[in-house]
Amino acid sequence: MPAVMSFISTLCREEAASSLMSVWTVPAHFSVHCCSGEFFICENKKENEKDRKFLKRVKVDAFLENSYNKKHRILHLKGGIGMKCSQLLEHLEYTCLQGSTDVKVTAVVNDSRKIEEGCLFLCIKGASFDGHTFAAEAAKKGAAVLVVEDEVEVPDSVTVIKVDNTRYAMALISAAWFGYPAEELTTIAVTGTKGKTTTTYMVKSLLEEAGHKVGVIGTIEVVIGQEHIPVNNTTPESYDIHSYFRKMAEEDCDVVVMEASSQGFKLDRTAGIMFDYGLFTNLSPDHIGPNEHKDFAEYLSCKAKLFNQCRYGYANIDDEHFAEITKNATCPIETFGLNENADLVAYDVELTRDRDFLGVDFGLKGTCEGKISCGVPGTFNVHNALGAISIAGHMGVTVEQMNKALPHFSVKGRVQIVPTGYDYTLIIDYAHNAVALESILNTLRAYDPPRLISLFGCGGNRSRDRRFEMGEVSGKLADLTIITSDNPRFEEPQDIIDDIKIGISKTDGKYVEICDRKEAIAYAIHHGEPGDIIVLAGKGHETYQDIGGVKRHLDEREEVAAHLREKEETAWEN
Repeated sequence: MPAVMSFISTLCREEAASSLMSVWTVPAHFSVHCCSGEFFICENKKENEKDRKFLKRVKVDAFLENSYNKKHRILHLKGGIGMKCSQLLEHLEYTCLQGSTDVKVTAVVNDSRKIEEGCLFLCIKGASFDGHTFAAEAAKKGAAVLVVEDEVEVPDSVTVIKVDNTRYAMALISAAWFGYPAEELTTIAVTGTKGKTTTTYMVKSLLEEAGHKVGVIGTIEVVIGQEHIPVNNTTPESYDIHSYFRKMAEEDCDVVVMEASSQGFKLDRTAGIMFDYGLFTNLSPDHIGPNEHKDFAEYLSCKAKLFNQCRYGYANIDDEHFAEITKNATCPIETFGLNENADLVAYDVELTRDRDFLGVDFGLKGTCEGKISCGVPGTFNVHNALGAISIAGHMGVTVEQMNKALPHFSVKGRVQIVPTGYDYTLIIDYAHNAVALESILNTLRAYDPPRLISLFGCGGNRSRDRRFEMGEVSGKLADLTIITSDNPRFEEPQDIIDDIKIGISKTDGKYVEICDRKEAIAYAIHHGEPGDIIVLAGKGHETYQDIGGVKRHLDEREEVAAHLREKEETAWEN
């Protein structure tokens, strides 16, 4: 049986397979499997003419559609008889309040708009909604099973399953529905306040250099083979995670590396997943406020959950919260950092700069030995690289392979250098809070530019403190601040700018204010001087501005290119 189909063997249901076997005469060397209400006929031996004829004559009257994977010789029959509710609940503690767990489920749903006949509907409690209010509607639309935290009144024909936490239940049910795809992949989770995205893509780059096919789930996107899927959350809902895992396995990915956010842990989006490797980058106050974390202690506690959900842990020993993050770990922890006590140590760190290039070189000792050249700037990226190298080294990636991947490494919107053709360096970065802005400006200041120019705004409908703090940070560290708009959302952009100015007024920093972000970018490009480092902060990978609740297209890479062309044309005309 092809390895890609190994997941099905654990879900092979004699009843389902027998029902299919009774409809068609299946050659002996074919195996029949059921997963997520779908059937797979797998050829276990080399295909011959007789087998091809069999596959062609298979009737699919009972199914919605079918497809044949030539590479793995698998006939995929979609829309089958479903899975038993009991199969989906096999790893959950629950009480059946009414009905039977023998009922067949045709879909797993947590969105009332997607309720369909025969589905299992999870009544999720959110910050501004409660899925229990849709219980009667779900029953009316034909839901076969309701999973609830509170008792509901629905017809006796509907099976009602009570659990302590429907979000937790959704994670385990989703895993079962998709055939436990995490077990088919090497799973890597990266958590921390800063550096998650960069580290995630570094791991991807290193492992791909060594021949692995790597899927990604993160802030920027989901990557499955050649497919790039936009996302709304750093860590998606549990159903989506397992859906992506399944697609990755079917696309022959052998590794998935994902960003694990504090909200992801808090809301049980990763519940039930035992990651093979977990990595902690750093921790600082963030995501504290309404609908996020009530305080820093809760934020830290959620981040620390990673080391109770992985087989091997890797942690930045230089971070001030290292001891707190790791104290309750249930897995062995390897450390990395500049600290000589780390298991993997970076030494002789050297910043490197060339036209349209900022990087860092350093030596390795400990679990890996050698010299590394990395195409992203700053000491903090040394830590990101060390984390990625720790895992990659454990998985057999050589230092030689690392040095093929890392010198040319870059991530969209993460200290992303945009070539300009001029004698200044322009960078796009996602720094959208004071901690991140301070980090990137300190990093760039270390390259000793004649001028460091910071362009940023702040998001609307967020804590005003963030604006004051970012203004003060930029005023202290930048030679010139260009205050502009970010995602004002439902606030007036000028009101946000005025708050930033309160922060910068605490410093002697020079600034200009240009409310229109496109005009602000144009100003930065046209006023750049030799040796300048200019950072466009806040938007990073985003390709929009949220103004009045409407997302309007804005890709800073496109804006830079347009203004560079304009600058060239102006120079030519003069």
